[in-house]
Amino acid sequence: MSRIFLVRHGQAGSRQNYDCLSDLGHTQARALGDYFAREGVTFHAAWVGGLTRQRQTAEHVAAAYAAVGLAFPAPTHDPAWNEFDLDHIYQHLAPILAEEDPEFRTDYEVMQADVHAAGENTEAQVHRRWTGADVRLVAAWIKGHPKYGEEGYTGESFRDFHARIAACRTALAPLTQADDDHNLIVFTSGTPIGIWTALGLDVEDHRAMRLAGVLHNASYTMMRLRPDQLRLHAFNAVPHLSGELLTWR
Repeated sequence: MSRIFLVRHGQAGSRQNYDCLSDLGHTQARALGDYFAREGVTFHAAWVGGLTRQRQTAEHVAAAYAAVGLAFPAPTHDPAWNEFDLDHIYQHLAPILAEEDPEFRTDYEVMQADVHAAGENTEAQVHRRWTGADVRLVAAWIKGHPKYGEEGYTGESFRDFHARIAACRTALAPLTQADDDHNLIVFTSGTPIGIWTALGLDVEDHRAMRLAGVLHNASYTMMRLRPDQLRLHAFNAVPHLSGELLTWR
């Protein structure tokens, strides 16, 4: 039964430039690679999503292996492991909620003002925590707003996103035969890991978001996988991080 290490990317940048690692995120990712290499963990195959922050995290881990002369598999790039597109959801759903929900409109305006006030300070709290606007927006997306998706909208619903992430098992199936004993690694984001964790616990709904919400940057979650069975063996592991290196966003 294969072991799958699901790695959340290191800390990302600001809201204006989220799809890249912050300086701290680069340090976290390299610490993860150093830990795996030091422990002598051998990976049979690797996958990485299509986002820059996911790819950068994978590159740091591979570099840590190379630095000590250990082999690391060239990752297969698969955008199916991408996080949901929060910016796209804001673009299409926020105007609807702002018209219907005064509390959301207030939260959204406060967030925009905080982003403007932060300027070039990428460590400002508005970049490092979810705001009331984020929570309300994502809750409406998960629930499925009746006006969301009209007029040629091309983004994913939560249902479609969940199905995309769950279907990633198909790509891994050829390496998960019952007599295999491989370590596989996937560089992805918080919500895909939350969904897989929930599936390993036989939970198939919005509660996966609660699991995603507690994941540390550059943490790893380990699943055991057979073609017909998914089990959780370790969740949100960070033996390589401490102090200021422990972040959630």
